[in-house]
Amino acid sequence: MSEELQLPKTSISIPEGLDLITLGAGCFWCTEAVFQRLNGVEKVISGYAGGFVVEPAYREVCNGTTGHAEVIEVYFHPEVISLEQILEVFWGTHDPTTLNRQGADAGPQYRSAIFFNTEAQKVIAENLKSKLNDSKIFDKPIVTEITPFTNFYPAESDHHDYYNLNGGQPYCQFVVKPKVDKLKKFFSELLNAKSN
Repeated sequence: MSEELQLPKTSISIPEGLDLITLGAGCFWCTEAVFQRLNGVEKVISGYAGGFVVEPAYREVCNGTTGHAEVIEVYFHPEVISLEQILEVFWGTHDPTTLNRQGADAGPQYRSAIFFNTEAQKVIAENLKSKLNDSKIFDKPIVTEITPFTNFYPAESDHHDYYNLNGGQPYCQFVVKPKVDKLKKFFSELLNAKSN
């Protein structure tokens, strides 16, 4: 707990009518592309959360030495899409059973993480995690950390809207696109009109 108190703090501003959850599921190019396609999601911002360095740079975070996870901030309309649905998509579109790894991306910056803003978000996340573990949907236990939000730093501008702007690049084709395809296959009822 003492380590947590030493982390730098950044403030949160949530526009009226929206809710916010911060999620880490490996490379933020992948998670951004997935959550941009959900009906009721207003905005997705790629960045870094949960570390001990103020204003980290991408290269520092990639080295795994800042304590940050690559994350997205998801601003959503709770009357259109619930936090439970957001978290079902989160757990359904990455491997939450691998500690500090998603595919070939390894290190604490790629950890599976939920940074909650309220006690209610914590309870929902922990309950859903327990249900998924009890149901044995995954072969191994879920290792997603569920921790209080402390800080978020937006990524550099060239990391925003990455898949939409660079979809033809090999990484996007071989790593990001399969996650988007999985979203379309298993969560088609949650997609927005722009999800082609």
